[in-house]
Amino acid sequence: MATYLLKKSYQLKDLKQIEFQDLWGDHGIFTTMWLFGRPAKILFLNNHLKNLISSLKKYKITKKNLKADILKIINFNLSKKKKYNHLLRIAINKKVISISLRKRLKPKLNFDLKLVKLKREKPQFKNLKYKKILSYLSKMNNSKSDIALVSNNKILETGTSNILFVKDEKIFTPKKGYYEGNTYKFFKTKIKKIIKKDILIKDIKKYDEILLIGSGKGVTSVKRIKEIKWKRKNLIKFKFLLRHYDAAINKCNSYRF
Repeated sequence: MATYLLKKSYQLKDLKQIEFQDLWGDHGIFTTMWLFGRPAKILFLNNHLKNLISSLKKYKITKKNLKADILKIINFNLSKKKKYNHLLRIAINKKVISISLRKRLKPKLNFDLKLVKLKREKPQFKNLKYKKILSYLSKMNNSKSDIALVSNNKILETGTSNILFVKDEKIFTPKKGYYEGNTYKFFKTKIKKIIKKDILIKDIKKYDEILLIGSGKGVTSVKRIKEIKWKRKNLIKFKFLLRHYDAAINKCNSYRF
């Protein structure tokens, strides 16, 4: 189970604090950011906020100065003195903005992926329809396992991350049916070519590496998928992506309170 440092909710209209609501299942959008270090840093903060607000508009959830209000709430709840390694979640529906902080687990190299027949509602958005996914993840050790969402015998994404497949050092990603997260968008600027194609279950065995990328996972290499007897063949692209990710961490500026 996740260890939470804080869980708070505020009325969207006036930022008055109310009883905490996680908002899972509601009509709304969330984003999860990696908060780390002392003084605190938030990786890809501006991109997270830009995507969050853009998605909220498409869900017809708007408010004047929303970005400033989100930053105000972050400021209310972060400490200049604390050393962080947490996942900062901001969730918003038409009436409420919620913030939570939970410990970020370091993914292990013996990482397993479990195949699950499931497709998110409107998967092109980071929406709050996550209850089925959370029910699976709550029964797993999230530092060494995740679920791969499968629809029509195609892998789309995982419960918490985007997913990349490597064959002969070429990188592939599913054609559609998933949200392009901020970590994924970062790597699109670093990888010469990501080939989009249907990732069929029957073809998985031909891939050398399977990589998970996201705020919670960073860059994670999958060791095996037991159901189809797939095993990792090497770590070549994992090490390549990790170097770029580490460089982004080192360049990240301290959060301005």
